Amino acid sequence: MPKPSTPAIVAAALACAWSACAGATDHPVYGPRLQGFDYPHPVQTFAFDSQRQALQMAYLDVAPTGAPNGRTVVLLHGKNFCAATWDAAIAALAGAGWRVVAPDQVGFCKSDKPAHYQFSFAQLAANTHALLASLDVERSVVVGHSMGGMLATRYALQYPDAVEQLVLVNPIGLEDWKALGVPWRDAADWYAGELRTSFDSIRAYQLDVYYGGQWKPAYTRWVTMLAGMYAGPGGERVAWNQALASDMVFNQPVVHEFGDIAVPATLFIGQKDRTAIGRDRAPEGLKARLGDYPALGRRAAAAIPGATLVEFDDLGHSPQVEAPERFNAALLQALSTTPAGKAD
Repeated sequence: MPKPSTPAIVAAALACAWSACAGATDHPVYGPRLQGFDYPHPVQTFAFDSQRQALQMAYLDVAPTGAPNGRTVVLLHGKNFCAATWDAAIAALAGAGWRVVAPDQVGFCKSDKPAHYQFSFAQLAANTHALLASLDVERSVVVGHSMGGMLATRYALQYPDAVEQLVLVNPIGLEDWKALGVPWRDAADWYAGELRTSFDSIRAYQLDVYYGGQWKPAYTRWVTMLAGMYAGPGGERVAWNQALASDMVFNQPVVHEFGDIAVPATLFIGQKDRTAIGRDRAPEGLKARLGDYPALGRRAAAAIPGATLVEFDDLGHSPQVEAPERFNAALLQALSTTPAGKAD
């Protein structure tokens, strides 16, 4: 039998690395742009130039499956999430007549992970705005979860005329951790922590912080998605981009600008959430006070002019994942209260 060529061996190895044949590991590994992990809808790419380099931004653009209402909703993922994590919400929104656009931000999931990039919420907002312009979306409802809530807030502040309504789902950044006394760390420290990320560490963190100690089998898919990128052939680049994203989240608070939001806003807050960036390095007396989402949600709703607060008493950081039917019903109800025309 002839021996396979070197290119064939390399191709086979990459195919294995980007699939469930993870070899010595118990979990799948994926490519640096999440190759091998399937999304629920076709993935498209937006090519653009940013910071003197050519980049590609992956996104889902899902047409209405119900009677079209002529409106678009944009779903912005969190740091430990991807566009695919919105799958149940996408189905519900499309079924209710919405066009749904769900991007993966630069540095995340199926988008490019540059070796050098100055991460800022303003830059990610500009990237998102350029993507929507390429899709002829002038105005939209913007929904942001977790880190995506910070991005959605910046987007609404930066492009108020392009935002029909703002929806924040357990956003992080409802408190300024650095101002409260959480020590600053440099990107190398964030990177060192990201390099230790594994399936087990992701699951343990989410179990404790996101889901209040209650695990459901449905959550495992999203842990596998994240862990597979860290364990894959581009794991170091993935970790570096995640480190830069953490630095951005910690050093670019949006909470002080809530009073400047000039669009209708709704907050969905799972009351069992305890997410707080940098808690591991906070002084002991401060740790217990961080991430108090019942109090933080009410404070944010009071700070944002005219905001509506929806509380889920028994849910945590990801209500759209924990209880998709309840979340989707609440989301559709919130969106139905704001007309398509520009709010006064």
